[in-house]
Amino acid sequence: MPYAVWVAAVVTAGLFAADWWAVWHDRTDVERLAKPAAMLGLLTCALLAGAGGSASGRWLVLALVLGLVGDVFLLDHADPRRFVGGLAAFLLGHLAYVAAFLAAGLDQPAWGWVGAGVLLAALVVGRGILPGAAAQGGAGLAVAVGAYMAVIGAMAVTGWATGLVLVGLGASLFVVSDTVLALGRFVRDRRWVGPAVMVTYHLAQALIVLGLLR
Repeated sequence: MPYAVWVAAVVTAGLFAADWWAVWHDRTDVERLAKPAAMLGLLTCALLAGAGGSASGRWLVLALVLGLVGDVFLLDHADPRRFVGGLAAFLLGHLAYVAAFLAAGLDQPAWGWVGAGVLLAALVVGRGILPGAAAQGGAGLAVAVGAYMAVIGAMAVTGWATGLVLVGLGASLFVVSDTVLALGRFVRDRRWVGPAVMVTYHLAQALIVLGLLR
């Protein structure tokens, strides 16, 4: 791996840690800088590692950019309009990930059942999410959240179907991250929800990048 990639990876890891600390300590001033900077760091890592040289890599770059857009929207997640904007950005990002996995090749389709199992577990744990979304934002928000769940499920299944274990693990962590986020917003919030969401989210993105570009 080129030296520049290692340097970018170390800086990005530091930005991840800074964002986790900011979320745990409710330091929104630090989070507003660290959260988008962390995704910019990961995007830089992907580009330095040669993501632009393949179709799967280019879809990966698009997914990371959409993740960055979603992060910016969710810096003020209490605003319903910004939450929906973030939801839309991440939904498109997951579709970009599905395209990246398809371009990489679904060489182990049977492994897709692992992703289906992860999704099923998330649906069981998060069975209160859709009723909670409907109670907060009506049927429209519940439909949007349901569509999002379907898309991230497709991302988990296709991620595992690539046969790339790191990609599958990253896709699974993404399901965990979004399930925890939705539980915190629509069912019951806890102090640990924010840090848990960000740790699993950042690790998910990093594992997918590493799995596709290693």
